[in-house]
Amino acid sequence: MLPPFGRIFGMSEKEESIDEAAFNQDEVIKIPLAEITPNRFQPRTIFNEEKIEELAQTIHTHGMIQPIVVRAIEDANKKYEIIAGERRYRAVTHLGWETVPAIIRQMNDKETASVALIENLQREELTVIEEAKAYQRLLDIHELTQEALAQRLGKSQSTIANKLRLLKLPPVIHQAILEKQITERHARAMIKLKDPERIEKLLREIIEKELNVKQTEARINQLVEPKKKKAKPKFKGVSKDMRIAMNTIRQSLTMVSDTGVDLETDEQDLDDYYQITIKIPKHKK
Repeated sequence: MLPPFGRIFGMSEKEESIDEAAFNQDEVIKIPLAEITPNRFQPRTIFNEEKIEELAQTIHTHGMIQPIVVRAIEDANKKYEIIAGERRYRAVTHLGWETVPAIIRQMNDKETASVALIENLQREELTVIEEAKAYQRLLDIHELTQEALAQRLGKSQSTIANKLRLLKLPPVIHQAILEKQITERHARAMIKLKDPERIEKLLREIIEKELNVKQTEARINQLVEPKKKKAKPKFKGVSKDMRIAMNTIRQSLTMVSDTGVDLETDEQDLDDYYQITIKIPKHKK
């Protein structure tokens, strides 16, 4: 019999090397908390202490309805490692319990990592960065393509790809997402800049100016595709007075632009006259 994640990722019974009797054994035993260590493959890096306390209160009132799942390990200080149920483990630790109801499973590192990742992905409580790292870990563990992973998890390939792209951003952006200074959509837009220094500079601008996603995308477009200034025609063979007049008009337009008005100008040298077209927006962009 294969565990659910084994069927999802196509593991063979030979690859799993699980003792059939041991896997089917669902006996719940009490294990000392002092002998248990958290899952080293746990994708969740942030645990909401308030929710842990709420869970602890529920367990205190109704008891432990679902035992945690552990595996035996060879460690000088600990005998068991959590496979699933770290929130419950933290809750009963908060309550000061000495033992916890548990089921022992026989799993290797690859299986343990897969279970921890999938369990947390199914709960949909990971941050977007934790979720992206979980996808990358599953890709590495099982040597899958993004499309194959998406099929196994019942998600679209674009969803997987969009999350994974976030891992290309600098750590400071990851931290900003965790602290909810920016959203996932802000971060995805910033990937276009590529250069870490420009990305971090834009992050400061987003926070200082409280730019929304649409404003951020517009700012990125300005940085990636700056407006090309049209070359102003050189007026040759004209009188000194005419040159002074043209320069005076240009200087005036520059002064208006410096006030923040986004002018659009176009100069043309026609046969009998010079034409200057000025567009002044009614509303600021």
